[in-house]
Amino acid sequence: MGVFYTVIKILGGLAMFLYGMRLMGDGLKSGSGGALKAVLARVTNRAWMAFLLGLLVTCMIQSSTATIVLTVGLVGAGFLTFRQSVGIVLGANVGTAITAQIIRLMDLQASDGSLLLFFKSENLAPLALTVGIILIMFVHRQSAGTVGKIFIGFGTLFVGLMNMSAAVSGLSGTLSNLLVSFGNNPPLGFLSGVLVTGVIQSSSAVIGILQSVASSLYGSTADSVQFFEVFAVIVGVNIGDCLTTYLVCRIGARREQIRVCFVHIIYNVIAALLIFATIAVLRVTGVLNDGIWKMELDSGGVANIHGLFRLAPAVLLLPFSGLLARLAERLLPDKPMDEEDAEIEMNLRELDMHLVNNPTLALEESGQLIGNMAAVALKNCTSAFNQLEEFHEKRDGKINHREELLDRMADASNQYLIAIAPHVTRKKDSNTLNFYLRALVCFERIGDLAVDINKCAVKLNDAKDPLSDDAKAELGVAVTAVTDILQMTVNAFNESSVALAQKIEPLEEVIDELIKELQSRHVDRMTHKRCSGVRGIEYQNILTYLERLSDQCSDLAVYLLGRYDYAIGGQEHQYIYDLHHTENPAFRAAFSENRKKYFALLDAQQ
Repeated sequence: MGVFYTVIKILGGLAMFLYGMRLMGDGLKSGSGGALKAVLARVTNRAWMAFLLGLLVTCMIQSSTATIVLTVGLVGAGFLTFRQSVGIVLGANVGTAITAQIIRLMDLQASDGSLLLFFKSENLAPLALTVGIILIMFVHRQSAGTVGKIFIGFGTLFVGLMNMSAAVSGLSGTLSNLLVSFGNNPPLGFLSGVLVTGVIQSSSAVIGILQSVASSLYGSTADSVQFFEVFAVIVGVNIGDCLTTYLVCRIGARREQIRVCFVHIIYNVIAALLIFATIAVLRVTGVLNDGIWKMELDSGGVANIHGLFRLAPAVLLLPFSGLLARLAERLLPDKPMDEEDAEIEMNLRELDMHLVNNPTLALEESGQLIGNMAAVALKNCTSAFNQLEEFHEKRDGKINHREELLDRMADASNQYLIAIAPHVTRKKDSNTLNFYLRALVCFERIGDLAVDINKCAVKLNDAKDPLSDDAKAELGVAVTAVTDILQMTVNAFNESSVALAQKIEPLEEVIDELIKELQSRHVDRMTHKRCSGVRGIEYQNILTYLERLSDQCSDLAVYLLGRYDYAIGGQEHQYIYDLHHTENPAFRAAFSENRKKYFALLDAQQ
């Protein structure tokens, strides 16, 4: 039973270690999500710069898996190219070694009164926990809570390590014999490192266990951990780390995202082969003599070997990052597609669930997808307008295909924003979330109205009863005005431009008057028998859809204004009412200018 309880203690310590690492990483990411995105998005094609960024980010969030998952998300969102991500992956592999260097603080030896005592885990852990709980419970600011979470995670991580060390000390003989058995069987040691890391899902945790064992046995000549007993295990840990990352990144990922995972695996496999080959050569040539081969290791020694095995292959292979990328592309080539499908696929950006826990990044990705929705909706409107001028069967199919994509994008955006909502804490992010939820509905309806206009064109074509030249000419003026307001709306969204948003409502009012004038002229044609029944019905429907398109533009513009002006947010109808019923010089001037422009075009058609 003693062994059973010891194993329970080890597992409990491991659980605290993993939870502390996650808590600390989550706190760091939530406190600097925008900064992380800004840094990663500026990565150039220079591999060394990407390498340094990957290294620094991983040192900060204490997890190579988290860095690679974040990178996969940014590649999927279009913030990074696949080629830019390769250097980050190599840097992340090196950065994860920092955790082992932090763990070695457990081995610090210092006399009473020395400042080094401050850094010993039994002192550092309770201090970090104390600072963390004070910040969370007594400082009522969001930033303090985030920093408090980081301290709590840091302290929890060390408490878990101390518990593991205490438990391992009771199994020193068993674990020592287990590690020694790998001395003459490196392949078995390598496989154990792969499998254990794959199960625990953290290379840092496995290295932490090795460090705990080495620390507890250090100084015991008969049972101490030696280099030849654990080097293969450490190499296996590096490979096992790939399994976790691949499984996490593979789910629901796109082709270029999976390539990032492939590069991670390819790199670590090549690195493992290089390490084994180098050790074999050095051993045969005598450079790796018995003094080094049987060197006794403490926690710091394990950390140093782990760091060396991470750093040396990365430095050696970094100049060949382009070759690694090409190899991944060969293993996972692009699917062939025609030119039109390729253009649509560029606009269709799948939202990446790996970023949901980081509202700043996730909302920026949502905005990019909704902006792509806007582009597709605008293109469909243009195609529908062209159908009124000259109908094409192939164009009809493309319009319907794009509508399917718009529905797919709208559903994905809506679900993604709902998934983000529980993680949103800042007022700014909350406003952005609400605006995006409304914006995606506006662009989806714009897409629907484009399909409705196309259906009118289909009916006119099927009836072999096209619009008269007068109707086409007058309708062209309305189409021009609606095209202008649609383009202005898309630009206002993509640029988050308040100035453009303020120009939309005056133009919408002019379009309303323009539609009324066209309806009046149409009634006159109907009265004088210059228009058939089919033409008359579909013409009225087209005018209605054009007016509704401008209404959607007006709605989105007011939502955009409310995003930045809290006096408008939630009071959009009152804002519109006041704009129309009070003397607003800027609104009246813009209205008059637009009315003069488009009614002049209409008068020119007579």
